[in-house]
Amino acid sequence: MKAHVAVLPLAVLGLASMPVWSNADLARSKSCLACHSVDKKIIGPAFKDVAARYAGNSGAVDMLAAKIVNGGSGVWGAVPMPANPSVTPQQARQLAEWVLGTK
Repeated sequence: MKAHVAVLPLAVLGLASMPVWSNADLARSKSCLACHSVDKKIIGPAFKDVAARYAGNSGAVDMLAAKIVNGGSGVWGAVPMPANPSVTPQQARQLAEWVLGTK
C-alpha cells in the first residue's frame, strides 16, 4: 500500500510540470494561425467552416488530428496543408476538438 502512495505524488508532479496551453495559444504556438483563423478563410479554411463541414461526423476528431500532424490536400482546394510533425498526437487531438467546437 505504501508503494502506491509514493507513486501518486510522482504522477501528480509529472502532470504539474506539463505546460498548460489554452487552445488558441496552442494553435498559435504550432503556427496554425498563420494559415487559419476562427472566422475567416486565410490560406486554409476558417475553423468555423471546418466545424460546420464535419458536424455530426463521429470520426472527425481522429481524422483532423491525423491531418494536423501529417498534412493533407484536396479537401479545401488546391493549396495543401503541410505536415506539422512538431505537434504531438495529444496536442493534435486537443486542436481538432477545439476546431470542431468553433461555431
